[in-house]
Amino acid sequence: MAHIEVEDVHVRFPVLHTGHRSLKKALVATATGGAIMREANAAPIVHALSGVSVRLEVGDRVGLVGPNGAGKSTLLRVLAGIYEPDDGHVAVDGKIAALLNVNLGFNADLTGRENLRLRGMYMGLKGKEIAALAPEIADFTELGDYLDMPVRTYSSGMQMRLALGMATAVKPDILLMDEWILAGDAHFMEKAKARVAAFVRQARILVLASHSADVIRTWCNKALYLSAGKVQAFGPVEEVLEAYADAARAQSVTRN
Repeated sequence: MAHIEVEDVHVRFPVLHTGHRSLKKALVATATGGAIMREANAAPIVHALSGVSVRLEVGDRVGLVGPNGAGKSTLLRVLAGIYEPDDGHVAVDGKIAALLNVNLGFNADLTGRENLRLRGMYMGLKGKEIAALAPEIADFTELGDYLDMPVRTYSSGMQMRLALGMATAVKPDILLMDEWILAGDAHFMEKAKARVAAFVRQARILVLASHSADVIRTWCNKALYLSAGKVQAFGPVEEVLEAYADAARAQSVTRN
């Protein structure tokens, strides 16, 4: 039975000191949320997740909400196995599809078709299974001859098409999704929305990060509110969205 269990998970990113100001700024920008802790004579450490615990079962469709830097993307990457927690325990049972970043997992020097084969192998598919999926993916993406061109020649929209076609070709038990998948050129997204909706319905568990309350209400039956890497609320969508809105209003009053 598919499930996700996250128990007291901590993720920390040290920010190395450097005399090059622009490089230091870039390093800080790569940290994906949380509180920044500084100790004397030590590099700053971003606590991207601090003591996060949650259990998800079949039927849970959870929206991750919170301000920029709250730790939503970090949590998705922990669930996907991209990041290892520094402390705590993560148990994921089920086949995962992770739609997190348009460039994630692509080899830019390989063709779209070669990347398709690599992604299929990563998902545990056999060569014949990958070959059987290829025509349908080609039809959906509308990339034509570009499938035989290196991915580095693709526009961001073309990369998004390939990523979406590949990721939605196989039914997952657990779907991890970032908001990027809901954007794109109008013509393609009309077709993609129906595919994504069917894909979401097939998934036994959904975890979706979004800044849109409407998206959370449409796709989710629960929400998890993160701030500074910590869980502030978890439960029914409207209750959590209200808690998030109240916190945002309180912060706005404090600033003014």
